[in-house]
Amino acid sequence: MQRPKIIVIDDDPTGSQTVHSCPLLLRWDVATLCQGLRDPAPILFILANTRALTEPEAIATTTDVCQNLKIALAQENIEEYLVVSRSDSTLRGHFPAETEAIAKILGPFDACFFAPAFFEGGRITRAGIHYVRDNERLIPVAETEFAGDRLFGFQDSFLPDFIATKTKNAVTADQVDCLNPGNLPKNFQDYFGRLQAGKYVVLDGECQADFDCLMPALFGAIHQGKKFLFRSAASLLTSLASLGPQPIPPEKSFTVRRSPQPGLIIVGSHTQKTTAQLTELLQLTSVVGIEIDVEQCQTSQDRQRLRENVLSEIYAIHQAHKTPVLFTSRGVITSGQTAQNLKFGDNITAFFLEIIAQLPPDLGFIISKGGNTTNALLQKGLRVPLIQLLGQIIPGCCLVQTEAEHPQFPQLPVVLFPGNVGDRHSLVLTYERLQMPTP
Repeated sequence: MQRPKIIVIDDDPTGSQTVHSCPLLLRWDVATLCQGLRDPAPILFILANTRALTEPEAIATTTDVCQNLKIALAQENIEEYLVVSRSDSTLRGHFPAETEAIAKILGPFDACFFAPAFFEGGRITRAGIHYVRDNERLIPVAETEFAGDRLFGFQDSFLPDFIATKTKNAVTADQVDCLNPGNLPKNFQDYFGRLQAGKYVVLDGECQADFDCLMPALFGAIHQGKKFLFRSAASLLTSLASLGPQPIPPEKSFTVRRSPQPGLIIVGSHTQKTTAQLTELLQLTSVVGIEIDVEQCQTSQDRQRLRENVLSEIYAIHQAHKTPVLFTSRGVITSGQTAQNLKFGDNITAFFLEIIAQLPPDLGFIISKGGNTTNALLQKGLRVPLIQLLGQIIPGCCLVQTEAEHPQFPQLPVVLFPGNVGDRHSLVLTYERLQMPTP
């Protein structure tokens, strides 16, 4: 049975962190969407980056994507498809605003499957409770730092309760089904076939096989005419796409470097995990850190002075054949206003973009850590409408490459490194895998 086209609307540029060999779209005009839909890969990503927006902006962006997508699907004569609203494995994001916006244009849907498990990142769902693994401990997600997010905080680890709270009890917890490998219906293709009226279904998952076993029945129901929407993290996409091993082994990532010249590492995320990884990286003698005072990014005049100083440092480090590590000061500065917090972040992003525009032209690679930082790099810094995903350089971190015709950085490998992935050594390992072996 041929699988339907899997269309992922991603609220952050790191959602392709478990798949490979597929297009990532940074624009969603009809022509670009048609180009992505024609790609032979079974899955494509539309990088909407809505997690960096206010909720009204996220709804408007999602609506725009879906309106154009509806036209593109008709033009490409694609009738069987499924839509994934890909979001964070620690439950941060505009839910249910985004799924409701998708359903308004592309629905109605018979069911919305909720599957935030991300095995490579240590996020699992057991008996409806979502956990974050910390070494050997499983911590309910509402007891982690992520639940205190300044924009997307929450208090529920039991996902039916999370859905009820977020929908303001328009969907109550007892109306949400939980499917786990131990309680699957005897004929769960019939179960999928009976779903209707936007039923919420939580999918437990502790390993990839838990999702794999659902696919034949799920696709069978879609082939028989059911329409399903998914709100998931990355691991469900592995089972949906079923791509097999990636063509470039992670340990051979250095083979796509465009030159032996040093690269650049940009760190924007402020999670505790990122700070620990940055600390390990800065102990290497082959890298030199440049700390960016985020307060100095808030006015154009301050940014100009800071930009001149930082660029001078970058070029000096590069000419010394070392890798500059550009990182924001580690303190998180917040206000009580969401819009003001987003504006503060936008000013930091604007500074990074001004730096990217004047980087050394012979960079060997870029590693970008943090969702907003990475989206700005791809969409506004490198100005790519579409980029090809090569695979994962370490579990959960995408390796992409610009096209040969790129005006500034042709065939530049870029690592998309989420803020909340890996252990304290993962950033060092990623950097080392991009280093060309000495003869």
